[in-house]
Amino acid sequence: MRLAVLGAGAVGRSVLELAGEYGHDVVAIADSSSAAIADGSAGTGEGNGGLAAETVLERKDAAGVVGDADPADALAADYDVLVEATPTTLDDAEPGFGHCEAALERDRDVVLANKGPVAERYADLRALEADSEGSVRFEATVAGAIPAVSTIEDYGPETIEAARGVLNGTANFVLTRMAAEGLGYEHVLAEAQDLGVAEADPSFDVEGTDAALKCVIMANVLTGGEPEFTLEDADVEGILNVPGSALELATEENRTVRLIGEATREGVRVGPRLVPENSPLAVSGTRNIVQLDTEHAGRLNLSGRGAGGAETATAVLADVGRLGD
Repeated sequence: MRLAVLGAGAVGRSVLELAGEYGHDVVAIADSSSAAIADGSAGTGEGNGGLAAETVLERKDAAGVVGDADPADALAADYDVLVEATPTTLDDAEPGFGHCEAALERDRDVVLANKGPVAERYADLRALEADSEGSVRFEATVAGAIPAVSTIEDYGPETIEAARGVLNGTANFVLTRMAAEGLGYEHVLAEAQDLGVAEADPSFDVEGTDAALKCVIMANVLTGGEPEFTLEDADVEGILNVPGSALELATEENRTVRLIGEATREGVRVGPRLVPENSPLAVSGTRNIVQLDTEHAGRLNLSGRGAGGAETATAVLADVGRLGD
């Protein structure tokens, strides 16, 4: 498959680097101010052509741009699949939603790592898909390398009673360190920022917004968008007000605190919860877990790396592979 990648952050870069190993060619990539487009003859969609990742990324690192073209040129390039990996935005989910719209209007497939269009405009996105010969996939929007969305789809959304889990690595790292070392929130957050686990502005993670968006997406998959959920419908509490004393008391009772998100057909809620220390939900560090309650197969626990460039890119490329099946 020939891919056009919008977004040259950790995920977009990793898709560019790994696509060839999966038998695909990246024929265009754009950052916020530039684009690199392969020659018309380059890129067969078999992993043996397209852009040279090393050349593009060396230029990005040295000059801050991926190429000489305009970002709009990547959207208009000759590709089979658009990979939307620009930063997540809320409300109207632009410009990501507009990118998806442009690709679907050209009957191209779309694979999203950007959560915004799926969490905030699910029904609109599905309506565009229905009018297009292209398809939309978004495994990478929920839990990095963990195949949460595809598992729900494979089992049948109607057979899944609830989806819950630890869905944000930054929040989980902070809670894990606070409990293990008896340290305060501010101290651990500063440590996480020094390690690159937390952003300079960590509000999206520690306030529960990121986990809520992922749960909204799973809720929409469960309902098929009827009813449709958005972030506004979610009941969200982050970890800012979790005191160290609560973690100490939990430890004394062989329990711990985790930021748990839950999606059902009735709604979405996210907040700190007490869980037994031997529970599958008590994952440590930056690990994530998605727990599915199924009608016929009991409870499934899917755990692994829920974030990271290469990890999320593997989910993107798995979706590209599903489109080619």
